[in-house]
Amino acid sequence: MFTGIIESLGRVLSATPSGNNTVFWVESPLSNELSIDQSISHNGVCLTIEEIQGTAHRVTAIQETLEKTTCGAWTTSTPINLERCLAANGRLDGHMVQGHVDSTAVCLSREDANGSWKYRFQFPEKFAALVIEKGSIAVNGISLTCFEVGTDAFSVAIIPYTFHHTNLESVFPGSTVNIEFDILGKYILRARELSEKSQAK
Repeated sequence: MFTGIIESLGRVLSATPSGNNTVFWVESPLSNELSIDQSISHNGVCLTIEEIQGTAHRVTAIQETLEKTTCGAWTTSTPINLERCLAANGRLDGHMVQGHVDSTAVCLSREDANGSWKYRFQFPEKFAALVIEKGSIAVNGISLTCFEVGTDAFSVAIIPYTFHHTNLESVFPGSTVNIEFDILGKYILRARELSEKSQAK
């Protein structure tokens, strides 16, 4: 479980195909503090630490992850948002994030709001029920609040600290990002669907 509060930026050192998977080496200030088998959020994707060498660590993304997230597009020097899992005695400063990316979204616009930044993202319309005004969403693993919500798009506002300490600096119109919808919304939607099916019998 993560909170969507990014701890550090890493950068991809290498991306090597291995069968249907891809092995990544990521360099970061956190790498030498990690341990083998630890789960770390990489741009919102939960990946397992397999090896550590100095200031770099190795992870593997399987085929499904490569197809459903932006991992398949990571190349040398790609900036990666990193977050360790929430400690049992930690504060939930963002919102509950599983590290299970639901979809990707495309940046439609990026606006300098004179001290902050406004981004608008387009996502698959089939997920419309999971995005609500003032609701939580994880974008590249970052806990953000939605506004100007439509059936297939939403906006987020970014404060200077988040802008300069995550990879949103490198997100421009046309960029693709990972999206994870609020887990509470997913459970509620599932319960409603099952209730409607039961009533229809």
